Amino acid sequence: MKDDIINRVANSKLVTIDLEDYYPEGKRVLFDIKDWLFEGFVLREKEFRNHVSEFNWSQYQDCYVALTCSTDAIIPAWAFMLLSIHLQPLAKKVVIGNLETLETAIYQDIITILDISEFKNKPIIIKGCSKKPVPQNAYIMLSNKLKPIAKSIMYGEACSSVPLYKNKH
Repeated sequence: MKDDIINRVANSKLVTIDLEDYYPEGKRVLFDIKDWLFEGFVLREKEFRNHVSEFNWSQYQDCYVALTCSTDAIIPAWAFMLLSIHLQPLAKKVVIGNLETLETAIYQDIITILDISEFKNKPIIIKGCSKKPVPQNAYIMLSNKLKPIAKSIMYGEACSSVPLYKNKH
């Protein structure tokens, strides 16, 4: 009698979703406006507008841009809006915040339009441990989107997953 090793993971109906597979290529840039402020703290409108009009915006073609100010300056909303207007025709996405905020916004767009119909009534594993900077918020957004349709949701790898949700119906 021969004892064959059976790979139960490979033969299971588990569906693995790896958010890393959805990671869009493109340079991520943190645009810090502190150097455009008087002494790094005061926004002088005329000087700020001069920086904006003389700046070479083309370097942000097809980039993802996070607008920030690394000093404790109080920046009026219109300043970030003005920067965004100049970046909009070039950049793939513009947000106010740090690079993690940017990644979260990118993934929010992806998960919002993600067709999840193929996962209906299936046990799902959301793969962890990505090599790309998938933000923690993306995992929350995906699990919340899947919960109404999934049979179950787990996190990790098929061989060592953590159960998160099981539909009791």
